[in-house]
Amino acid sequence: MTKELRHDWDPKSDEVLGDQRAAYDKMRAKCPVARSEFMGWSLFDHGDIASVLADPTTFSNTSRFPAIPNGMDPPIHAPYYKALGVHFNEAQMALLEPRVREIAVDLLGPLVTEKRGEFIADFAERFALKTLCAMLGWPDEQWECLSGWTHDSQDAAFNQDGAAGAALADLFSRHVKANLDKHRASTDHAADATDALMQMEVDGKRFNDDEIVTVLRNWAAGHGTVVGALGIVLSHLAQTPDMQARLRGEPSLIPAAIEEILRADGPLVANRRTTTREVEIQGRTIAEGQSVSLMWIAANRDPDVFAEPDTVDIERDTDAGMVWGQGIHLCLGAGLARLEMRVAVEELLARTTRFEVAGDPPKRAVYPSNGLVALRLRLI
Repeated sequence: MTKELRHDWDPKSDEVLGDQRAAYDKMRAKCPVARSEFMGWSLFDHGDIASVLADPTTFSNTSRFPAIPNGMDPPIHAPYYKALGVHFNEAQMALLEPRVREIAVDLLGPLVTEKRGEFIADFAERFALKTLCAMLGWPDEQWECLSGWTHDSQDAAFNQDGAAGAALADLFSRHVKANLDKHRASTDHAADATDALMQMEVDGKRFNDDEIVTVLRNWAAGHGTVVGALGIVLSHLAQTPDMQARLRGEPSLIPAAIEEILRADGPLVANRRTTTREVEIQGRTIAEGQSVSLMWIAANRDPDVFAEPDTVDIERDTDAGMVWGQGIHLCLGAGLARLEMRVAVEELLARTTRFEVAGDPPKRAVYPSNGLVALRLRLI
């Protein structure tokens, strides 16, 4: 197939937003290196994206606003990534799992009783953000503040509204700092991630409050992606009763099923890098200082890497997948996200004999998400 260079494609068009996966599949096949007003340069090919991720010197992840560790490049990035990684290791996830399961069971209770419900607003969103609050030792009800911030931040990103983004950043900063002050003033709480962040040092320097804000901004935004991912997983299972039955009988397969479902239908459209020098990709010259969008959901459906990419095959080897990114910026919170989704699926399967989509079809989000914003299920 002849490849083309397009400067006129519109990621915000109705055609693209109506089915982002299909649109980006077409771009990968016809125009794997494209440019638009909204995204700058975009890469759709798995091999091209893997090459970018392997070269953080040429493709910088430094952000306009401070972001720890996501907005850092080597050599600064590594010690921060390592220090923060302890919050998401297997030991910490094992300690957190009972509370995560308790939250899931509590939220599923009314839905199981009613035998139906709206699973994004009434379960996935509350579950993900309540889990984050539990990990941080924040009051349970503060998930609502995080929810509003997450939704508004996605809207600001889609509308390229810098003023709204700055106002939301300030709001989030004030919210986090208020919680830090409460933690300092109280001795009546168990050790939690907030305490650990306040004591954490990198190269002998303790995190200040502004640095903790940037860390938690990433964690909160990541949980917005978890909400979208959980909706995709539950929607797929609701429409594949045979897979539901198999996972009920073999719950050890649940993690592999989640990975494969999200490979075929990922919740996050893209992340950006900035070129530090002029580069050439597939014959296209990209100047220094250009924004390059890495289209995850296109890479994960590349038929040169994943045979029959539309097919969800839980025996498939997904090691080459990019659901969690790749390279030095591999998603720091992947362990927590996997824990949340596994527990949610386990508990829903255990409390039902079948569940299925009810009422209106599942409703999709728009860039930067590809997740679901509405999913009504009937529980049997």
